[in-house]
Amino acid sequence: MPVALITGASSGIGAAAARRLAAAGFDLLLLARSHGAMASLAAELRSAHHHRVETAAIDLSDPAVIGPGIAELCGRGLVPSLLINNAGAAWTGPLAEMPLEHWQWLFQLNITSVFQICQAVLPLMRARTHNGQRSGGGLIINISSHAARNAFPEWGAYSASKAALQTFSRCLAAEERQHDIRVSTLTLGSVNTPLWDSKTVHSSFDRRAMLTVDQAAEALLVLAQQPPSQVVEDLTLMPAAGAF
Repeated sequence: MPVALITGASSGIGAAAARRLAAAGFDLLLLARSHGAMASLAAELRSAHHHRVETAAIDLSDPAVIGPGIAELCGRGLVPSLLINNAGAAWTGPLAEMPLEHWQWLFQLNITSVFQICQAVLPLMRARTHNGQRSGGGLIINISSHAARNAFPEWGAYSASKAALQTFSRCLAAEERQHDIRVSTLTLGSVNTPLWDSKTVHSSFDRRAMLTVDQAAEALLVLAQQPPSQVVEDLTLMPAAGAF
């Protein structure tokens, strides 16, 4: 049975993806900063689909806990064949006025933690076995934003972090191809998630015109179900209302 590791799994796109993947037959490794909502989701999925669902509360803003946390989670007997790096954050405001500690916090969450998680998971993917035989390989999906390709005033730090994520993904794909590990990015326009309610984001966008978390989760499932002989390097999904 395939196994998916999803970060930021307690709400929003991560929770919606967990539901879609569980329904499609995946066992799950779920990771989020706090355990309450994630534990409820895990109980729901175990009851509905009778799959294994393991959870871990890991604060991705703390680089010291990521490696040990991933090792402990994956050490429970499930080896991920699919990794979805969904967790992230945003900060709105002029670059000239952004405190350094906020810049470092944002880059830790949006790119450095992805690097750390990939470093922890790649050896496991390379060494995966099936029925006692080494099979290797896997798929990593990094969730990016159209802000990586566009300039939006007061979204500069977020845009820069997502641009870094896109380049990281392409380089990782080139390096891991020899190990049968594929890398995709899902590039999203605005999605109606709890990100818009966070204290670090100030926006007047019409959330009714945004993509839904279920639309984003369905796109993740499309990427996850590509056969091992092919890869969608980047899938871009935008609201019909346009770029905002």
